[in-house]
Amino acid sequence: MWLSDAQKIGVALTTFGGLFMLLGVILFFDGSLLALGNILFLSGLTLIIGPHKTFYFFARRQKLRGTVCFIGGILLVFLKWPFVGVIVETFGFLNLFGDFFPVILTFLRQLPGIGHLLTLPYIRDVADRIAGSRTSVV
Repeated sequence: MWLSDAQKIGVALTTFGGLFMLLGVILFFDGSLLALGNILFLSGLTLIIGPHKTFYFFARRQKLRGTVCFIGGILLVFLKWPFVGVIVETFGFLNLFGDFFPVILTFLRQLPGIGHLLTLPYIRDVADRIAGSRTSVV
């Protein structure tokens, strides 16, 4: 799969956004790092999938609750309520992107180092339960 230059920049911005948000949480909910992480994450997502697809992703009726919580959490972080904002934003993030967790888990199981760890008996059950993966009875 080939990425255009804009998509490569988008991947970098999204990665840095996630790292800034993680660092902001680690440093006791530092509002400036969280705000910067939110801006980088949203701009990177827009560059990866394009502005129209980003708008339609957030504007879908099924994703409305997640969108409102995610954007509301970002606004709370900008309004100097970082702890409450991160909690609301996390709820929105899980509602928006929760459908991708089984795909991410399947990808991680194919990686050489972590794949073996994720296929161990007890860890596999816990990871499937967290990701919401469904297994066939047959």
